[in-house]
Amino acid sequence: MSADPDPRLDPALLAAIGRMAPGTELRQGIDDIIRSHEGALIVVGHPEGLSFLYSGGIRLDQPFSAQLLYELAKMDGAIVVDESISRLAYANVQLMPDPTIPSAETGTRHRTAERVAKQTGALVVSISQKRETVTVFLGSLRYQLDPITTVLAKANQALAALETYRKRLEQVLTRLTALEFQNAVVLDDVLVVLQRAEMTSRMVREVERDCVELGSEGRMLRAQLEELAGQVPEEEAAVIADYHASDDAGELQGALQRIASLPYESVLEPELLLEVLGYSRGVNPLDTAVSPRGYRALAHVPRLPPSVIRRVVASLEGLDGIAQASLRDLESVEGVGAVRAREIQEGLRRLQEHNLVERYLNL
Repeated sequence: MSADPDPRLDPALLAAIGRMAPGTELRQGIDDIIRSHEGALIVVGHPEGLSFLYSGGIRLDQPFSAQLLYELAKMDGAIVVDESISRLAYANVQLMPDPTIPSAETGTRHRTAERVAKQTGALVVSISQKRETVTVFLGSLRYQLDPITTVLAKANQALAALETYRKRLEQVLTRLTALEFQNAVVLDDVLVVLQRAEMTSRMVREVERDCVELGSEGRMLRAQLEELAGQVPEEEAAVIADYHASDDAGELQGALQRIASLPYESVLEPELLLEVLGYSRGVNPLDTAVSPRGYRALAHVPRLPPSVIRRVVASLEGLDGIAQASLRDLESVEGVGAVRAREIQEGLRRLQEHNLVERYLNL
């Protein structure tokens, strides 16, 4: 996994990339412009709101089409498209952004694109005639589109890595479940699971971003990703809910946000993960016994709503107490009743049996 920051982590930029992914009319027009060895400057935004930047140009107000975009690119000026990319508003426009806005770009077209994006927040696409590259500017963000073959190769490599990550995660989850039912979990077991879960989640999100950029070219990848991703985010959230030092909902949500924001290298540091779970760095994870509250185990019981899971956890003493509770004890919890009480008992029994089988097969 790359440690370099990915500009596509920004949701707005990723959404913008998706609007020009293969399969869209805009991408078809961009590809036609590149194939014809033309350059172009395309601004996507509110035409009238951007008009203070215009000098000259032709007012069009025509339905958007890839063919018309390609034809208009043969002119020298910029092309203005409305926010919904449904109409071509202006062509052959000379854009005059604030020249004092700093720009690290060398070419005139790219420099103008960057300044317009920074000044207005609009989406600006600059197509280089010489290099045949497409650069996306949005606010202060910049991203150069890679050729589809490059993105596809990278996504396939990431998918293969994800498969390995997922297998390792399943192994440590199986081990954690066994230790939970034996009441033998120490903090170190939890930290290992959190590391694997977060690394897997990040790989899932990386492939998801590649799929957005690939558009219609990423259909097969998307299907494979859905199968591999499974319930990883839910499992990670349940582990934090089970083992965080606090059971306050706000603390748990904050822990999820904090671990997601950690730099990649920091995910591998046990001391930082201890802090995420609400423990001090001085705690020895190998010597600190912990007990799960039961969120993750109960999440494996079919058709058990999250609200009922929360009430069961609140009413009984952790997973050990839930597993040993009688039907009467379970029925006394609001929203459970006789049928759900039996389903909880049966679900936890099946989880233990499945866990034993999985451990045997992985020996």
